[in-house]
Amino acid sequence: MLGEKLRRFREANGLLQRQVAAKLDVDTAYISKIESDEKLVSRVHLKSLAKLFNTSESELATLWLADKLCDVARNEPVAQKAMQVALQEINRIEISKRK
Repeated sequence: MLGEKLRRFREANGLLQRQVAAKLDVDTAYISKIESDEKLVSRVHLKSLAKLFNTSESELATLWLADKLCDVARNEPVAQKAMQVALQEINRIEISKRK
């Protein structure tokens, strides 16, 4: 999800993968693997990417976390049920924080 979004941002800005790689101080192969969903982007790069593409870090962080969750849950027969349980727990924690 995030890799595809980053590719669209890069292309819309007329940038080459090597130009994005230079901004992040990584190699071009890393950017290529991120865009083709072979590798997850490192969390530390989200702020730089948000600034580079003039988008919110929150939007990128949401997709980053969704990718991580999907990566962990992939091929798990109970993935959807586990996600529902996790969401219920997150909601419970959020409600208790408000009290």
